[in-house]
Amino acid sequence: MTPLVELTELLVRAIVREPDAVSVHDAERNGMPVLVISVEEQDRGAVIGRQGRTIKAIETILDAASTGPDQRPGLDVQTT
Repeated sequence: MTPLVELTELLVRAIVREPDAVSVHDAERNGMPVLVISVEEQDRGAVIGRQGRTIKAIETILDAASTGPDQRPGLDVQTT
């Protein structure tokens, strides 16, 4: 597991109702890295937040934790 995957999983588990159902894995979309976040249907809104504020905050944290300007992956939230 990469450090960004571990960090993302830690952040998401802290804000959802079902932390045991959270999983994060690396993927690729159109040649760009993506972190796919899987959560329960009821937790999807908590991860995205009002007007996307929570997911944008997670992206900001990942941007700060990234090693280079092109290293931060996009985020994709899916339900299980």
